[in-house]
Amino acid sequence: MSALLPGATLGVLGTGQLGRMLVIAAKRLGYRTAVFGPGTDAPAAQVADVAIEGRFDDLYAIRAFVETVDVVTFEFENVLHGTAKACEASLPVRPAGFVLHTTQHRLREKTWLSSHGFPVADFRSVTSADDARSADAALGGDIILKTASWGYDGKGQTRTQGPEAAAQGFADLGQQPLIAERVVPFTHELSVVVVRGIDGVMVDYGVMENHNQGSVLDLSFSPGRFSPEITERACALARDIARAFDFVGTLCVEMFLEASGELRVNELAPRPHNSGHLTVDAAVTCQFENQARAVLGLPLGDPTLRQPAAMANLLGDLWSQGTPRWVEAMATAPNVKLHLYGKGSPRRGRKMGHITASAPTLAEAINDVTRFRDALRPRG
Repeated sequence: MSALLPGATLGVLGTGQLGRMLVIAAKRLGYRTAVFGPGTDAPAAQVADVAIEGRFDDLYAIRAFVETVDVVTFEFENVLHGTAKACEASLPVRPAGFVLHTTQHRLREKTWLSSHGFPVADFRSVTSADDARSADAALGGDIILKTASWGYDGKGQTRTQGPEAAAQGFADLGQQPLIAERVVPFTHELSVVVVRGIDGVMVDYGVMENHNQGSVLDLSFSPGRFSPEITERACALARDIARAFDFVGTLCVEMFLEASGELRVNELAPRPHNSGHLTVDAAVTCQFENQARAVLGLPLGDPTLRQPAAMANLLGDLWSQGTPRWVEAMATAPNVKLHLYGKGSPRRGRKMGHITASAPTLAEAINDVTRFRDALRPRG
């Protein structure tokens, strides 16, 4: 498997902010880029060499897209499996379509993880109200019901206690296939971003410590405040999952840490991840450049963080009382890096951008992004 050299075209399924940052990284390396998805003014479409607007179920348009590129990757999981298969018929898709098929469906993902011996919360399949009641009983009476497909950032899930609440949760989530999971009594949420090349060589970015607000990632920082033993086990777990998938590209493994020290895998993201955004400014080689390198068959770059770093998300809520105070915030913390995604309409909970800071100490980095974000809020 030889590398695709600069001048080749990287194809990306999806036109969101992850695609935008991947396209920018690939263009720096000298590659042409083409993106496919809804909206020619979407974040990735704004910066790609070619942007083809179309639906993921339009296989004629997908085949036309494939003719313009040399390799395909994706920037989010909600790409139809048939779309990936149509691409694979003509050229490499990295990571492979079966990885997408597994990770885009929560029940398939947990079943795959469990069958390969990776630690997950106990779970059950739910396709009826009676299934929900049975799952509640089997899993201890305190469960999370999640839609099996198309869920992200806390959407499509609810916590229930008791059999009738579980049955009502099934109704509230649209009476569609669900996965029920035992609630994990975790103390911390963390993630590991690992990149694996076509030659099997892997690098990782250590452990990110994550803090959520309303089930949406709010703040990530690295190095996470964990013991060397926890850090080593978490990174080894992520690498083992990448190896078991024969993964090519960037993979984020989200985990829970229990008070006992047990690690449990929560979710997989088979692409760059929000918690890894801090690597763009803090690492020698960021998660997006290494995604491009892996997919294109190039040697992977050094993932070392130059300094401790923190990242804070900018959600549409920030715009609810007026235009954010960009000038004032930049004056408050001139070392903070601002990344906006080019989205036109801010909505509550919508990711509009993020900010990062690197500093000699982790406390300084966290303080810098917090102070900058607070300064953005319109007065009054």
